[in-house]
Amino acid sequence: MSVKHGFHATMTAQPGKAGELIGLLLDAPSLSNDDCVVFLVGRSASDPDVVHVTEGWTTQEAHARFFATEKAQALVAGLQPLLAGESQYTDEIPVGGKAAF
Repeated sequence: MSVKHGFHATMTAQPGKAGELIGLLLDAPSLSNDDCVVFLVGRSASDPDVVHVTEGWTTQEAHARFFATEKAQALVAGLQPLLAGESQYTDEIPVGGKAAF
């Protein structure tokens, strides 16, 4: 499946809440959605409260459809109290690479 829509998000957690934020992200319902081709969560090496997410979707419409669901809205609502400020988004379409965890 090819990726035609994606982004990179940088989130700053409330002090000491990055682990909880990462836990919610790693349990995100998008991981079981066939239109979500890439979903990577990372943590800054220099600031443990900074969390990065890279997502790749088959289409922008598939992404919008998914985020209109109750499960996705519940995830977003659960993330909000853990965040210190607004997340920053960068347009990004993942094209390949390697991930081994």
